Amino acid sequence: MDAVPMFPLGSVLFPHTPLALRVFEPRYLTMMGRLLDAEDPSFGVVLIERGLESGGGDERSALGTMARIVRIEAGAADLFVIAVGRERITVDRWGADDPHPVADVTTVEPLRWSDDLLPLRREAERVVRRVATLAAVLDEARWDPDTEISDDPVESSWQLAAMAPLGEYDRFRLLGSTTLTELLTMLIDLCLEEEPVLVARAADVAESDGDEL
Repeated sequence: MDAVPMFPLGSVLFPHTPLALRVFEPRYLTMMGRLLDAEDPSFGVVLIERGLESGGGDERSALGTMARIVRIEAGAADLFVIAVGRERITVDRWGADDPHPVADVTTVEPLRWSDDLLPLRREAERVVRRVATLAAVLDEARWDPDTEISDDPVESSWQLAAMAPLGEYDRFRLLGSTTLTELLTMLIDLCLEEEPVLVARAADVAESDGDEL
């Protein structure tokens, strides 16, 4: 795909997961205005590796996700945009800002499901929901840990990745998975690494609350 509108962000977007944006920069307001007239109002999202979301001059990753707009609400000087992640993409070439970023991109092959993965998929959900519940105690949950997810096993695997309380570097590693086995295995491992950290922090919070009584 050539000259795809791009929206670099400080966070990773996974396929089949929602994205909420408050758009206020003039260049991205222009982009959204143009997309409203498009048959398929979609744009690419990539992670900013260095720099800020606003102002430009950022360094961007070459792996991202297409996002399709499902709703736009206008404010006094901004737009509230809801989109949903679709297929993953790699950036082949960045173009000149027009006035927003654009890039030529290639679609990444979707991950394939096998029924042999069902036990691994169930274990991933068990671990992710447990660790997400710990994060919720600390008010750090990305999603409600009881959120319902898709019945489709590939879609739900990506949604579990979005639910996991992980940093953007780890989320970017998950986005680059080449097989569903790799995604689910890495997701479990990363959550198990994060779990004792959250347990210790939750214990510290509980102890501090007790000291204040």
